[in-house]
Amino acid sequence: MIRHIKKAQPTTGQGGTDSAVTKAVEALLAKVERGGDRAVRELSVQFDKFDRETYRLSKGEIADCVNSLTRREREDLDFAQDQVRRFAEAQKEALRDLEVETLPGVVLGHRNIPVQNVGCYVPGGKYPLLASAHMTVLTARVAGCERVITCAPPFGGRVAEKIVAAQSLAGADEIYCLGGVQAIAAMAFGTESIQPVDMLAGPGNAYVAEAKRLLFGKVGIDLFAGPTETLVIADDSVDGELVATDLLGQAEHGVDSPVVLITNSEKLAQDTLEEVGRLLGILPTAAVAGKAWEDYGEIILCDTLEEMAAEGDRLASEHVQVMTRDPDYFLETMRNYGALFLGVRTNVAFGDKVIGTNHTLPTNKAARYTGGLWVGKFLKTCTYQKILTDEASALIGAYGSRLCLMEGFAGHAEQANIRVRRHGGRNVPYATAVEPAGA
Repeated sequence: MIRHIKKAQPTTGQGGTDSAVTKAVEALLAKVERGGDRAVRELSVQFDKFDRETYRLSKGEIADCVNSLTRREREDLDFAQDQVRRFAEAQKEALRDLEVETLPGVVLGHRNIPVQNVGCYVPGGKYPLLASAHMTVLTARVAGCERVITCAPPFGGRVAEKIVAAQSLAGADEIYCLGGVQAIAAMAFGTESIQPVDMLAGPGNAYVAEAKRLLFGKVGIDLFAGPTETLVIADDSVDGELVATDLLGQAEHGVDSPVVLITNSEKLAQDTLEEVGRLLGILPTAAVAGKAWEDYGEIILCDTLEEMAAEGDRLASEHVQVMTRDPDYFLETMRNYGALFLGVRTNVAFGDKVIGTNHTLPTNKAARYTGGLWVGKFLKTCTYQKILTDEASALIGAYGSRLCLMEGFAGHAEQANIRVRRHGGRNVPYATAVEPAGA
Protein backbone atom coordinates (compact mmCIF):
# COMPACT_ATOMS: atom_id res chain seq x y z
CA MET A 1 0.00 0.00 0.00
CA ILE A 2 1.27 3.47 -0.91
CA ARG A 3 0.99 6.25 1.68
CA HIS A 4 2.17 9.86 1.82
CA ILE A 5 4.12 10.93 4.87
CA LYS A 6 4.40 14.40 3.30
CA LYS A 7 2.59 15.66 0.23
CA ALA A 8 3.41 18.53 -2.06
CA GLN A 9 1.16 21.57 -1.84
CA PRO A 10 -1.51 21.86 -4.57
CA THR A 11 0.21 24.79 -6.26
CA THR A 12 0.12 25.71 -9.93
CA GLY A 13 3.47 27.40 -10.38
CA GLN A 14 5.44 24.32 -11.38
CA GLY A 15 5.23 22.25 -14.50
CA GLY A 16 3.02 24.39 -16.72
CA THR A 17 3.29 27.26 -19.18
CA ASP A 18 2.22 30.59 -17.72
CA SER A 19 0.22 32.61 -20.28
CA ALA A 20 1.74 35.84 -18.99
CA VAL A 21 5.24 34.45 -19.54
CA THR A 22 4.27 33.31 -23.04
CA LYS A 23 2.94 36.75 -24.00
CA ALA A 24 6.00 38.49 -22.60
CA VAL A 25 8.38 36.17 -24.43
CA GLU A 26 6.47 36.48 -27.70
CA ALA A 27 6.83 40.26 -27.51
CA LEU A 28 10.55 40.04 -26.78
CA LEU A 29 11.16 37.59 -29.62
CA ALA A 30 9.30 39.83 -32.05
CA LYS A 31 11.30 42.85 -30.91
CA VAL A 32 14.63 41.12 -31.57
CA GLU A 33 13.46 39.67 -34.89
CA ARG A 34 12.52 43.18 -36.07
CA GLY A 35 15.23 45.20 -34.38
CA GLY A 36 18.34 43.04 -34.58
CA ASP A 37 21.41 44.30 -32.75
CA ARG A 38 19.68 47.50 -31.60
CA ALA A 39 16.91 45.54 -29.89
CA VAL A 40 19.39 43.10 -28.35
CA ARG A 41 21.30 46.00 -26.84
CA GLU A 42 18.16 47.68 -25.51
CA LEU A 43 17.01 44.47 -23.83
CA SER A 44 20.43 43.75 -22.37
CA VAL A 45 20.48 47.21 -20.79
CA GLN A 46 16.88 46.81 -19.61
CA PHE A 47 17.18 43.37 -18.04
CA ASP A 48 20.87 42.92 -17.23
CA LYS A 49 21.96 46.55 -16.84
CA PHE A 50 24.79 45.68 -19.19
CA ASP A 51 25.78 47.86 -22.15
CA ARG A 52 28.45 47.26 -24.80
CA GLU A 53 29.02 48.26 -28.40
CA THR A 54 29.30 44.58 -29.26
CA TYR A 55 28.34 41.67 -27.03
CA ARG A 56 30.77 39.30 -28.66
CA LEU A 57 33.88 38.95 -26.53
CA SER A 58 37.23 39.55 -28.18
CA LYS A 59 40.04 37.02 -28.19
CA GLY A 60 41.83 39.19 -25.65
CA GLU A 61 38.86 39.29 -23.30
CA ILE A 62 38.44 35.53 -23.54
CA ALA A 63 42.14 34.96 -22.87
CA ASP A 64 41.93 37.24 -19.83
CA CYS A 65 39.04 35.15 -18.48
CA VAL A 66 40.97 31.91 -18.94
CA ASN A 67 44.08 33.43 -17.37
CA SER A 68 42.06 34.67 -14.39
CA LEU A 69 41.58 31.07 -13.24
CA THR A 70 43.77 29.88 -10.43
CA ARG A 71 45.85 26.80 -11.10
CA ARG A 72 43.46 24.72 -9.01
CA GLU A 73 40.42 26.09 -10.81
CA ARG A 74 41.97 25.35 -14.20
CA GLU A 75 42.84 21.79 -13.15
CA ASP A 76 39.32 21.24 -11.85
CA LEU A 77 37.73 22.55 -15.05
CA ASP A 78 40.05 20.45 -17.18
CA PHE A 79 39.21 17.35 -15.12
CA ALA A 80 35.45 17.89 -15.44
CA GLN A 81 35.65 18.56 -19.16
CA ASP A 82 37.81 15.48 -19.68
CA GLN A 83 35.10 13.33 -18.10
CA VAL A 84 32.33 14.85 -20.22
CA ARG A 85 34.44 14.51 -23.37
CA ARG A 86 35.33 10.86 -22.71
CA PHE A 87 31.74 9.81 -22.21
CA ALA A 88 30.52 11.79 -25.23
CA GLU A 89 33.24 10.22 -27.37
CA ALA A 90 32.22 6.75 -26.19
CA GLN A 91 28.58 7.55 -27.02
CA LYS A 92 29.53 8.73 -30.51
CA GLU A 93 31.55 5.58 -31.05
CA ALA A 94 28.36 3.58 -30.46
CA LEU A 95 26.65 5.45 -33.33
CA ARG A 96 27.68 3.93 -36.62
CA ASP A 97 26.83 4.82 -40.18
CA LEU A 98 24.90 1.97 -41.80
CA GLU A 99 24.63 0.43 -45.23
CA VAL A 100 22.83 -2.85 -45.96
CA GLU A 101 21.67 -4.71 -49.08
CA THR A 102 18.08 -5.57 -48.14
CA LEU A 103 17.32 -7.33 -51.44
CA PRO A 104 19.65 -8.22 -54.31
CA GLY A 105 20.53 -4.88 -55.87
CA VAL A 106 18.71 -2.75 -53.27
CA VAL A 107 21.04 -0.83 -50.95
CA LEU A 108 19.75 1.23 -48.01
CA GLY A 109 21.76 3.19 -45.51
CA HIS A 110 22.02 6.06 -43.11
CA ARG A 111 24.65 8.60 -42.16
CA ASN A 112 24.98 10.44 -38.87
CA ILE A 113 25.50 14.06 -39.91
CA PRO A 114 26.37 16.76 -37.35
CA VAL A 115 24.10 19.79 -37.07
CA GLN A 116 26.10 22.57 -38.72
CA ASN A 117 25.45 25.59 -36.45
CA VAL A 118 24.67 25.23 -32.74
CA GLY A 119 23.90 27.91 -30.17
CA CYS A 120 24.53 27.01 -26.52
CA TYR A 121 23.01 28.92 -23.64
CA VAL A 122 24.74 28.89 -20.25
CA PRO A 123 22.60 30.28 -17.38
CA GLY A 124 24.24 32.68 -14.99
CA GLY A 125 21.65 34.81 -13.25
CA LYS A 126 21.18 33.19 -9.84
CA TYR A 127 24.23 30.91 -10.06
CA PRO A 128 26.97 31.02 -12.70
CA LEU A 129 26.34 27.51 -14.04
CA LEU A 130 29.61 27.05 -15.85
CA ALA A 131 29.09 23.26 -15.94
CA SER A 132 26.47 23.85 -18.63
CA ALA A 133 29.32 24.88 -20.93
CA HIS A 134 30.80 21.39 -20.69
CA MET A 135 27.46 19.73 -21.24
CA THR A 136 26.50 21.69 -24.36
CA VAL A 137 29.62 23.04 -26.07
CA LEU A 138 31.80 19.99 -25.50
CA THR A 139 29.10 17.56 -26.52
CA ALA A 140 28.41 19.48 -29.73
CA ARG A 141 32.14 19.59 -30.43
CA VAL A 142 32.48 15.82 -30.02
CA ALA A 143 29.49 15.36 -32.35
CA GLY A 144 31.42 17.29 -35.00
CA CYS A 145 29.31 20.43 -35.27
CA GLU A 146 31.00 22.94 -37.54
CA ARG A 147 30.18 26.14 -35.61
CA VAL A 148 29.36 26.29 -31.90
CA ILE A 149 28.53 29.66 -30.34
CA THR A 150 27.63 30.46 -26.75
CA CYS A 151 25.69 33.04 -24.80
CA ALA A 152 25.76 33.62 -21.05
CA PRO A 153 24.48 36.62 -19.11
CA PRO A 154 26.73 38.93 -17.13
CA PHE A 155 27.13 38.06 -13.47
CA GLY A 156 27.21 40.84 -10.91
CA GLY A 157 27.17 43.47 -13.66
CA ARG A 158 30.23 42.19 -15.51
CA VAL A 159 31.39 39.42 -17.78
CA ALA A 160 31.13 36.07 -15.95
CA GLU A 161 34.81 35.15 -16.15
CA LYS A 162 34.56 31.51 -15.07
CA ILE A 163 31.69 30.80 -17.46
CA VAL A 164 33.64 32.38 -20.31
CA ALA A 165 36.72 30.36 -19.39
CA ALA A 166 34.67 27.15 -19.39
CA GLN A 167 33.09 28.04 -22.74
CA SER A 168 36.49 28.74 -24.26
CA LEU A 169 38.14 25.60 -22.90
CA ALA A 170 35.17 23.56 -24.17
CA GLY A 171 35.84 24.85 -27.68
CA ALA A 172 33.29 27.60 -28.41
CA ASP A 173 33.91 29.46 -31.67
CA GLU A 174 32.11 32.66 -30.64
CA ILE A 175 31.32 33.79 -27.09
CA TYR A 176 28.72 36.45 -26.32
CA CYS A 177 27.95 38.09 -22.99
CA LEU A 178 24.19 38.01 -23.48
CA GLY A 179 21.45 36.59 -21.32
CA GLY A 180 17.74 35.88 -21.31
CA VAL A 181 15.30 35.88 -24.18
CA GLN A 182 17.40 38.37 -26.12
CA ALA A 183 20.26 35.86 -26.28
CA ILE A 184 18.01 33.02 -27.42
CA ALA A 185 16.35 35.24 -30.03
CA ALA A 186 19.64 36.60 -31.34
CA MET A 187 20.99 33.10 -31.88
CA ALA A 188 17.80 31.82 -33.49
CA PHE A 189 16.94 34.78 -35.76
CA GLY A 190 20.41 36.17 -36.26
CA THR A 191 21.24 39.87 -36.19
CA GLU A 192 23.53 42.17 -38.14
CA SER A 193 26.47 40.86 -36.11
CA ILE A 194 25.39 37.32 -35.18
CA GLN A 195 24.81 34.62 -37.77
CA PRO A 196 21.79 32.46 -36.92
CA VAL A 197 22.11 28.89 -35.67
CA ASP A 198 20.28 25.71 -36.61
CA MET A 199 19.83 24.36 -33.09
CA LEU A 200 19.65 25.72 -29.54
CA ALA A 201 20.81 23.82 -26.46
CA GLY A 202 21.17 24.49 -22.76
CA PRO A 203 18.99 25.15 -19.71
CA GLY A 204 17.63 28.46 -18.46
CA ASN A 205 14.91 30.15 -16.47
CA ALA A 206 11.20 30.07 -17.34
CA TYR A 207 11.59 32.84 -19.93
CA VAL A 208 14.52 31.15 -21.66
CA ALA A 209 12.70 27.82 -21.66
CA GLU A 210 9.58 29.42 -23.12
CA ALA A 211 11.63 31.19 -25.80
CA LYS A 212 13.08 27.85 -26.86
CA ARG A 213 9.63 26.28 -26.90
CA LEU A 214 8.21 29.05 -29.09
CA LEU A 215 11.18 28.90 -31.47
CA PHE A 216 11.07 25.13 -31.89
CA GLY A 217 10.47 24.46 -35.57
CA LYS A 218 12.36 27.51 -36.74
CA VAL A 219 15.36 25.94 -35.04
CA GLY A 220 15.89 22.62 -33.35
CA ILE A 221 16.21 22.44 -29.58
CA ASP A 222 17.71 19.91 -27.21
CA LEU A 223 14.57 19.42 -25.10
CA PHE A 224 11.88 21.26 -23.15
CA ALA A 225 13.22 21.88 -19.66
CA GLY A 226 11.44 22.98 -16.50
CA PRO A 227 12.56 23.29 -12.88
CA THR A 228 15.08 20.76 -11.59
CA GLU A 229 13.52 17.58 -10.17
CA THR A 230 15.08 15.04 -7.82
CA LEU A 231 13.76 11.70 -6.60
CA VAL A 232 15.56 9.67 -3.94
CA ILE A 233 14.65 6.00 -3.66
CA ALA A 234 16.02 4.58 -0.40
CA ASP A 235 15.60 1.77 2.11
CA ASP A 236 16.81 1.37 5.70
CA SER A 237 20.36 0.64 4.58
CA VAL A 238 20.91 4.43 4.68
CA ASP A 239 20.12 7.11 7.23
CA GLY A 240 18.00 10.23 7.31
CA GLU A 241 20.93 12.64 7.30
CA LEU A 242 22.23 11.29 3.98
CA VAL A 243 18.78 11.37 2.37
CA ALA A 244 17.97 14.86 3.66
CA THR A 245 21.32 16.17 2.46
CA ASP A 246 20.75 14.83 -1.04
CA LEU A 247 17.21 16.20 -1.19
CA LEU A 248 18.06 19.69 0.02
CA GLY A 249 21.24 19.77 -2.06
CA GLN A 250 19.02 19.75 -5.14
CA ALA A 251 16.18 21.83 -3.70
CA GLU A 252 18.51 24.83 -3.71
CA HIS A 253 18.17 25.01 -7.50
CA GLY A 254 14.94 26.96 -7.09
CA VAL A 255 11.83 27.46 -5.00
CA ASP A 256 9.86 25.43 -7.58
CA SER A 257 12.17 22.41 -7.64
CA PRO A 258 10.39 19.17 -6.60
CA VAL A 259 12.30 16.86 -4.26
CA VAL A 260 10.77 13.49 -3.39
CA LEU A 261 11.69 10.50 -1.24
CA ILE A 262 10.27 7.06 -1.95
CA THR A 263 11.03 4.51 0.76
CA ASN A 264 9.79 1.28 2.29
CA SER A 265 11.03 2.30 5.74
CA GLU A 266 8.75 4.43 7.92
CA LYS A 267 11.66 5.05 10.28
CA LEU A 268 13.78 6.43 7.44
CA ALA A 269 10.85 8.63 6.38
CA GLN A 270 10.50 10.13 9.87
CA ASP A 271 14.26 10.47 10.34
CA THR A 272 14.49 12.29 7.00
CA LEU A 273 11.79 14.73 8.06
CA GLU A 274 13.72 15.53 11.24
CA GLU A 275 17.03 15.90 9.39
CA VAL A 276 15.50 18.21 6.79
CA GLY A 277 14.40 20.51 9.61
CA ARG A 278 17.83 20.43 11.21
CA LEU A 279 19.73 21.05 7.97
CA LEU A 280 17.49 23.95 7.00
CA GLY A 281 18.70 25.66 10.14
CA ILE A 282 22.31 25.67 8.91
CA LEU A 283 22.21 25.48 5.09
CA PRO A 284 23.31 28.77 3.46
CA THR A 285 20.74 28.29 0.70
CA ALA A 286 17.95 27.40 3.15
CA ALA A 287 15.69 30.23 1.99
CA VAL A 288 15.41 28.67 -1.46
CA ALA A 289 15.70 25.01 -0.48
CA GLY A 290 13.25 25.40 2.40
CA LYS A 291 10.58 26.94 0.18
CA ALA A 292 11.02 24.18 -2.41
CA TRP A 293 10.71 21.55 0.35
CA GLU A 294 7.65 23.23 1.84
CA ASP A 295 5.78 23.45 -1.46
CA TYR A 296 7.16 20.60 -3.56
CA GLY A 297 8.71 18.17 -1.09
CA GLU A 298 7.13 14.72 -0.79
CA ILE A 299 7.77 11.53 1.15
CA ILE A 300 6.05 8.42 -0.22
CA LEU A 301 5.98 5.23 1.86
CA CYS A 302 5.68 1.91 0.02
CA ASP A 303 5.57 -1.70 1.16
CA THR A 304 7.60 -3.40 -1.58
CA LEU A 305 10.38 -2.77 -4.07
CA GLU A 306 7.84 -3.27 -6.84
CA GLU A 307 5.72 -0.44 -5.49
CA MET A 308 8.78 1.77 -5.15
CA ALA A 309 9.80 1.19 -8.77
CA ALA A 310 6.25 1.74 -10.01
CA GLU A 311 5.98 5.02 -8.11
CA GLY A 312 9.33 6.06 -9.54
CA ASP A 313 8.11 5.36 -13.07
CA ARG A 314 4.89 7.28 -12.37
CA LEU A 315 6.84 10.36 -11.28
CA ALA A 316 9.27 10.08 -14.25
CA SER A 317 11.72 12.38 -12.47
CA GLU A 318 14.66 14.16 -14.02
CA HIS A 319 17.14 12.76 -11.48
CA VAL A 320 16.60 9.46 -9.67
CA GLN A 321 19.06 8.65 -6.90
CA VAL A 322 18.86 5.04 -5.68
CA MET A 323 20.29 4.17 -2.26
CA THR A 324 19.13 0.64 -1.50
CA ARG A 325 20.71 -2.72 -0.82
CA ASP A 326 20.23 -3.69 -4.46
CA PRO A 327 20.28 -0.53 -6.60
CA ASP A 328 20.62 -2.58 -9.78
CA TYR A 329 17.07 -3.81 -9.28
CA PHE A 330 15.90 -0.30 -10.19
CA LEU A 331 18.30 -0.11 -13.14
CA GLU A 332 16.74 -3.29 -14.49
CA THR A 333 13.14 -2.43 -13.57
CA MET A 334 12.55 1.29 -14.04
CA ARG A 335 11.73 2.81 -17.42
CA ASN A 336 10.98 6.50 -16.82
CA TYR A 337 13.83 8.72 -15.63
CA GLY A 338 16.26 11.31 -16.93
CA ALA A 339 19.31 9.82 -15.25
CA LEU A 340 19.91 7.19 -12.57
CA PHE A 341 22.46 7.57 -9.77
CA LEU A 342 23.03 4.13 -8.30
CA GLY A 343 24.36 3.48 -4.81
CA VAL A 344 25.39 5.61 -1.85
CA ARG A 345 28.79 6.45 -3.32
CA THR A 346 27.34 8.68 -6.05
CA ASN A 347 24.77 11.48 -6.07
CA VAL A 348 23.06 13.97 -8.35
CA ALA A 349 25.64 16.69 -7.72
CA PHE A 350 28.32 14.47 -9.27
CA GLY A 351 26.22 14.28 -12.42
CA ASP A 352 25.54 18.01 -12.34
CA LYS A 353 29.18 18.99 -12.26
CA VAL A 354 31.85 16.44 -12.96
CA ILE A 355 31.28 12.72 -13.44
CA GLY A 356 30.79 12.89 -17.21
CA THR A 357 27.14 12.12 -17.97
CA ASN A 358 25.17 15.06 -19.31
CA HIS A 359 23.17 17.14 -16.84
CA THR A 360 20.66 18.54 -19.35
CA LEU A 361 17.78 16.16 -18.69
CA PRO A 362 14.00 15.85 -19.26
CA THR A 363 11.59 17.33 -16.70
CA ASN A 364 7.81 17.55 -16.28
CA LYS A 365 7.47 13.79 -16.95
CA ALA A 366 9.09 14.09 -20.38
CA ALA A 367 11.26 11.14 -19.30
CA ARG A 368 8.31 8.99 -20.36
CA TYR A 369 9.33 9.58 -23.99
CA THR A 370 12.84 11.03 -24.16
CA GLY A 371 16.25 10.89 -22.58
CA GLY A 372 18.50 13.86 -21.95
CA LEU A 373 21.04 15.76 -24.00
CA TRP A 374 23.78 13.58 -25.47
CA VAL A 375 26.05 13.54 -28.47
CA GLY A 376 23.29 11.99 -30.60
CA LYS A 377 21.09 15.08 -30.15
CA PHE A 378 23.58 17.03 -32.25
CA LEU A 379 23.52 14.46 -35.04
CA LYS A 380 20.93 14.01 -37.80
CA THR A 381 20.47 10.38 -38.84
CA CYS A 382 19.74 10.79 -42.54
CA THR A 383 18.82 7.86 -44.78
CA TYR A 384 19.70 7.14 -48.41
CA GLN A 385 18.87 4.47 -50.97
CA LYS A 386 20.29 3.21 -54.23
CA ILE A 387 19.26 0.47 -56.66
CA LEU A 388 22.07 -1.26 -58.48
CA THR A 389 20.31 -3.53 -61.01
CA ASP A 390 17.49 -3.33 -63.55
CA GLU A 391 15.84 -6.35 -61.97
CA ALA A 392 15.72 -4.72 -58.53
CA SER A 393 14.28 -1.50 -59.96
CA ALA A 394 11.55 -3.42 -61.76
CA LEU A 395 10.71 -5.52 -58.71
CA ILE A 396 10.43 -2.56 -56.34
CA GLY A 397 8.62 -0.57 -59.03
CA ALA A 398 5.94 -3.20 -59.54
CA TYR A 399 5.13 -3.40 -55.85
CA GLY A 400 5.39 0.37 -55.55
CA SER A 401 2.98 1.16 -58.37
CA ARG A 402 0.27 -1.09 -56.93
CA LEU A 403 0.74 0.33 -53.42
CA CYS A 404 0.57 3.90 -54.76
CA LEU A 405 -2.72 3.22 -56.53
CA MET A 406 -4.18 1.77 -53.32
CA GLU A 407 -3.82 5.30 -51.98
CA GLY A 408 -4.99 7.03 -55.16
CA PHE A 409 -1.60 8.47 -56.12
CA ALA A 410 -1.53 8.03 -59.89
CA GLY A 411 1.52 10.23 -60.37
CA HIS A 412 3.43 8.31 -57.73
CA ALA A 413 2.48 5.08 -59.49
CA GLU A 414 3.80 6.36 -62.82
CA GLN A 415 7.16 7.17 -61.19
CA ALA A 416 7.35 3.47 -60.44
CA ASN A 417 5.82 2.27 -63.70
CA ILE A 418 8.21 4.11 -66.00
CA ARG A 419 11.06 2.29 -64.33
CA VAL A 420 9.28 -1.04 -64.63
CA ARG A 421 8.82 -0.43 -68.35
CA ARG A 422 12.40 0.68 -68.91
CA HIS A 423 14.19 -1.80 -66.66
CA GLY A 424 11.90 -4.82 -66.53
CA GLY A 425 10.13 -4.89 -69.89
CA ARG A 426 6.46 -5.71 -70.20
CA ASN A 427 6.77 -9.07 -68.49
CA VAL A 428 6.63 -7.54 -65.01
CA PRO A 429 3.01 -7.08 -63.84
CA TYR A 430 2.10 -3.68 -62.47
CA ALA A 431 -0.96 -1.50 -62.06
CA THR A 432 -1.46 1.73 -63.98
CA ALA A 433 -3.93 4.60 -64.09
CA VAL A 434 -2.17 6.26 -67.06
CA GLU A 435 -1.85 4.82 -70.57
CA PRO A 436 1.90 4.36 -71.25
CA ALA A 437 3.37 6.32 -74.16
CA GLY A 438 3.43 4.24 -77.33
CA ALA A 439 0.90 1.71 -76.05
